[in-house]
Amino acid sequence: MTPLNTAMVPVLCEWDIQADVAAAPLARRKVMQIIRSWGVPMSDDALRDVELCADEVLANAIEHVRVRCHVTVQWTGVRLRVEVADRSPQPPVSNTVDNMATGGRGLLLVGALTHSWGWYPVEEGKVVWFEVAPDQVVTGDARLAALVLAAQVRAAQQPGRTCKNKPKAEVAR
Repeated sequence: MTPLNTAMVPVLCEWDIQADVAAAPLARRKVMQIIRSWGVPMSDDALRDVELCADEVLANAIEHVRVRCHVTVQWTGVRLRVEVADRSPQPPVSNTVDNMATGGRGLLLVGALTHSWGWYPVEEGKVVWFEVAPDQVVTGDARLAALVLAAQVRAAQQPGRTCKNKPKAEVAR
């Protein structure tokens, strides 16, 4: 049996998460447990990218909206899709930030590591989503640049660390 035969097609899982900083890591782990239980045919690198991107969109919703969010994970048989719905009508902002900034790089990372991402308005806010296709994993220099960017984001988020003289990562697709 091939990996494609082990994933039920299509499958969907949804749940709500509290607006608590501890909720993002728990929700991220749940996303990964779901994907693994479905047998989605993705490499370890692709799964790590999904985990990183899920963490970013979850953390953004919790940090910026501070109310309960709704998470949806779906495998279509072709792509894996993760959605986070929140109650803020404000669109997500994906800006280029300077080396001294302690945040603001998350959506750049999501854009670099996913096949596609975006958002759409809903009656009570918005949904931010990303999709990953198993056969279109980011590789080579683009992957290296995205991972450097991820390391910068994590280092900037650690208390007591300074962000001086960090190289700026450019991500090409």
